[in-house]
Amino acid sequence: MDYPPPKSDRMGKSRLFRIFLILGSVFMILLIIIYWDDVGATHFYLHTTISGPHTSRQPPEGNTDPKPKPDTDKEPSFLSDIDAFVNQFLIGTADPTEQVRGEPLAGDANQNQSNESKSDEKFVPRREWKIHLTPITQELKQRQEDRRHMVRGLCSGNSTLDFPGKNRTFDEIPNKELDHLIVDDRHGIIYCYVPKVACTNWKRIMIVLSESLLVDGVPYQDPLDVPTELIHNSSLHFTFNKFWKRYGKFSRHLMKIKLKKYTKFLFVRDPFVRLISAYRNKFKQENEEFYKRFAVVMLKRFGNYSDPPASVVDAFAAGIRPTFSNFIQYLLDPNTEKEAPFNEHWRQMYRLCHPCQINYDFVGKLETLDDDAEHLLRILRVDNVVQFPTSHRNRTVTSWEQDWFSNIPYESRRELYKLYEADFRLFGYAKPEKLLHE
Repeated sequence: MDYPPPKSDRMGKSRLFRIFLILGSVFMILLIIIYWDDVGATHFYLHTTISGPHTSRQPPEGNTDPKPKPDTDKEPSFLSDIDAFVNQFLIGTADPTEQVRGEPLAGDANQNQSNESKSDEKFVPRREWKIHLTPITQELKQRQEDRRHMVRGLCSGNSTLDFPGKNRTFDEIPNKELDHLIVDDRHGIIYCYVPKVACTNWKRIMIVLSESLLVDGVPYQDPLDVPTELIHNSSLHFTFNKFWKRYGKFSRHLMKIKLKKYTKFLFVRDPFVRLISAYRNKFKQENEEFYKRFAVVMLKRFGNYSDPPASVVDAFAAGIRPTFSNFIQYLLDPNTEKEAPFNEHWRQMYRLCHPCQINYDFVGKLETLDDDAEHLLRILRVDNVVQFPTSHRNRTVTSWEQDWFSNIPYESRRELYKLYEADFRLFGYAKPEKLLHE
């Protein structure tokens, strides 16, 4: 005669079943989390190849509120683009190149009308990228090939040029040193800005292209309309050093994907002329921040002022300011970089933009700015969207070098050249022999 299993056995099996059920549920949740993390990473790889050109927003007539604001109210594009990607992935039939993001699908007309009624903003999507009927001249193409070839050759292991960080990998660059690489995901552009090399105007253009600054809810369309006091606002520029905060463990992987897929450019300048320009801008004019951070140190160490004035206004009123010689002494002093890295306005260009780790598609020069800017905007296919602003400022030129360095000892000049030699050679600037030898 068969007897039913004891009650304790039945309860034990029931507990065991519940335990397995709970463990299975936890395991499934973990799988879902990992899956969505992977979808997020996959999105960034496919973003530039499936999104196509993005839309631009036409401003409504009669803007009445002139106060601009950063575009912080919009939903992060990461989430919206993930949704778009997943929809295409699940449907499996969508052609991602057929639709520009923001253009309505045929079946969404009613929904779009409803959405428009909820907002005063009117967005008129249009394709930005321009198709050129006239080719870029061979001279301009060859100029770029020569510049890029110069950088690649000197960064190779066969080159005799040596400088700190030359042979490290991209992954070995500290995150804080990637703060000059501005990303525009809308157009697939990465710009490494170098202070004192037209970076103000290029930042204006990046703000317009990325639509990161709004006025009356509408992005700026003319770079010259961007308020001067906001151009260098870091919150308006999405730079590589911000990736970790937004993307976490995927940040380096996503950087390398964008570096591979996006068009990367920088602009450079004769290194010594750039130093003169930095000195003129930061120390020949009243600048409270630079006076307190740098000028006071120069005056105490090299200007024989044991107690300089507390403010730049008082210093200028008394005719006290660091000389160009004091500035050069400050740069050559080994203690300067022991205390802190060079300020970006006189830090070497290779340290800002890492040309041996990043294969730039375009190397522009301030000396050929007009031609290079026009050439670059055509390469980016946005020259129908923005034009490079014309500058009428008194620009520091190479012919001034002899006068500016007249009071600098020859030995100091040679030390300074050694400090900036990598910039001279990487970017094709001739060694200033007349300045270095008596």
